[in-house]
Amino acid sequence: MYILIADDHANVRRGLREILTDAFSGAHFSEAANGDEVMAQLAISQYRVLLLDINMPGRSGLEVLQDVKHMYPKLPVIMVSVQPENQYASRCLRAGASAYVNKNSASEELAPAIRKILDGAMSARDLN
Repeated sequence: MYILIADDHANVRRGLREILTDAFSGAHFSEAANGDEVMAQLAISQYRVLLLDINMPGRSGLEVLQDVKHMYPKLPVIMVSVQPENQYASRCLRAGASAYVNKNSASEELAPAIRKILDGAMSARDLN
């Protein structure tokens, strides 16, 4: 399984990777620090999940989400942020995100969210 982690902070990317490495042994991770890197990574590899920060330099995660959903409509995208859910979650979901996870609760909520999304996605289509 290939997972792309997009966040402008290297320490956050590393922390998310550690959380997911424990939960998904054998997973392969790539990283992106901004929207351009996200789109470049998506063009060269087939990812099962994209973790996308809302606040990134240049284009916001919500702007990148629009491009991702346009070009890769079946790719599950989990928005991650330190912003409270009541401020952004519904907006992200309306824009096409599969889930919203607050970074403060990522250690408890991220892996279960990915499993739930992949279980639902696998019943709808083959995700090699």
